[in-house]
Amino acid sequence: MMSEIFGVIDTETNFSNQLISVGIVAVNATDYKIVDEYYGLFDPQYKSHAMYSHVLKYKGIEINNVAGSQEIIADLDGFIERNGIKKMFAYNAKFDYSHLSELNHLVWYDIMRLAAYRQHNSKITDEFECCKTGRLKSNFGVEAIYRLLSGDYYYSEVHNALTDARDEMQIMKMLGKNMEEYEVGRIN
Repeated sequence: MMSEIFGVIDTETNFSNQLISVGIVAVNATDYKIVDEYYGLFDPQYKSHAMYSHVLKYKGIEINNVAGSQEIIADLDGFIERNGIKKMFAYNAKFDYSHLSELNHLVWYDIMRLAAYRQHNSKITDEFECCKTGRLKSNFGVEAIYRLLSGDYYYSEVHNALTDARDEMQIMKMLGKNMEEYEVGRIN
C-alpha cells in the first residue's frame, strides 16, 4: 500500500501584495520524508520591491520555473497531480490560500491551528500567556514555534518560499500529530 503524500506550501509577496514566489514540498505522511519539491518565481512580479527579495535565489535552491502566473499555476497543478497531493498544509494557511485560489480544489489545512494552541502543542506550558481559545497571545509565528519545538533558539526563518515550506513541514513533524488531528485546522 502506498503512503499518502501531502503538500506543504509557502508563498512570498511583494509590497503590492502580489505573489513573487511559491515553494511546495511533497511529503510522505508515514515518515515525513520529502519526496519532491517545487519552487517558482512569478515574472515580472518577483522583480519588484519586496521585503525578502534578497533571498529569492537562495543558496542551494533550485528554481523550477520563472514565468508568468498562468504558467506557474499550470506547473503547480502538474506537480500536485504527479505527486497525488490532495491535502495542502501551510502555516497561517488563509494567507497562502487567498493568493492561490486556483488551488482551491485541494483540501487546505492551517498548521498554525495546532502549533500555536496549548491544547494541541505540549510545549506550550502554563508559563505561556494564552488567549481563552488556547492560542498563544504572542510569539506564535513560524520562527517562534520552530524554536519552541526544536529547542534551537538560533533558528531564523529565511523567508524563501521553499525553505519556509520545508521548515513548516518540520514543525508538523515535531508536533507529531496524525492527519486526522489537523481537521481542526481545515480552512475549506
